[in-house]
Amino acid sequence: MTPTKNFALIGAAGYIAPRHMNAIQETGNNLVAALDKFDSVGIMDRYFPDANFFTEPERFDRHLDKLHRINQGRQVDYVSICSPNYLHDSHIRLALRNNAHAICEKPIVLNPWNVDGLQTLEMETKKEIYTILQLRLHPAVIALKQKIENGPKDKIYDVDLTYITSRGKWYGVSWKGDISKSGGVTTNIGIHFFDMLTFVFGKSTKSIVHIAHENKSAGYLELEKARVRWFLSIDSNDILPEQRAQGQSTYRSILMEGEEFEFSGGFTDLHTASYQEILAGNGFRIEEARQSVEAAYKIRTSQAIGLVNDYHPILKQIIF
Repeated sequence: MTPTKNFALIGAAGYIAPRHMNAIQETGNNLVAALDKFDSVGIMDRYFPDANFFTEPERFDRHLDKLHRINQGRQVDYVSICSPNYLHDSHIRLALRNNAHAICEKPIVLNPWNVDGLQTLEMETKKEIYTILQLRLHPAVIALKQKIENGPKDKIYDVDLTYITSRGKWYGVSWKGDISKSGGVTTNIGIHFFDMLTFVFGKSTKSIVHIAHENKSAGYLELEKARVRWFLSIDSNDILPEQRAQGQSTYRSILMEGEEFEFSGGFTDLHTASYQEILAGNGFRIEEARQSVEAAYKIRTSQAIGLVNDYHPILKQIIF
C-alpha cells in the first residue's frame, strides 16, 4: 500500500482549486495546509476541514518550514499551485525551498526563460516540478495523436480552432485583465489548446498574429504536422447568431480537415488522473510545458498584421 502523502495548496479560493482538493482526496492523500489572501474557502470543509489555512504567504512559508524541520509525519511532500499566473514562478520556488515537489496549473510560467530558471532550481534542490496538462490524458486527444502518428508521414493537416467563452466586466478588473499578470486572453484561455495542438501535431515553426485586442485574439500557427487558424475570445458578442439562439454563452470548436474533432466529454476526472500519474512518477515535467509557453509568449509579443493572408474565417463575421 502506497504511503499517504501530505499536500499543501496555494490559491485555495480560486476556481480550479476544488479540482485539486478532489484529486488529493481521491488519490488517498491529505491536505495539511492551504494559502489564499481571500478567506472565502468554505469549500475546504467538503474535503479537508482539518487543514491549516493562511491568508499571508509569510506565515504559510514559515508553517511549511516548521513542518519540514519538526519531521513528525506532517512534512509536506507536494505543494499544489492554483494561484494567478504571474505568481506561479514564485510559488514553485517557495515549494522547492521547503523541500517539496511542486504541482502547478497552466500556464506554468509566462516567459520561456522562467522555465530555464526553474529547471536550475530543480537540480539544486533535487525536487521535481510538475504541471497539469490534463488534455494530454483525454482519451479522444490520445486517439487523435495516435491517428496522426500512424497516418501519412508527409501529411500536413488543416485545423481551425475557435474558442469563445463569455466573461463579464469583472474579468477586466481582476488580475486576468492585466496582460502582465495573466499573459492576456491568448495565454489565459488558450494555453490548454496550444499545448494540446503541439502535443498532437508537433513543434511550432511559424506564428502570425492577425488581431490582438484585450478581449479577443486571432492568428495563424504552423506546426510540424498542421496549419492552424485560431480565434480566442471572451466577448459575448462574438457568439454567432445560431449559437446565441440556443442560449449558448460558450462555443468551442476544433475542425480538422473540415470535420469536427469532438472531445467535449470526459473532462470530469482528468485532474485526478493527472495526480495519479504524478504520484506514480509519470507526471508531465516542466520541460513538457515549454512548447506552449513559447508559443503563447511569441503570440503575446508579436505585432498584429490585420486581416491579411490566411486568417480565421470567423473574423469576417465579427466586429472588432
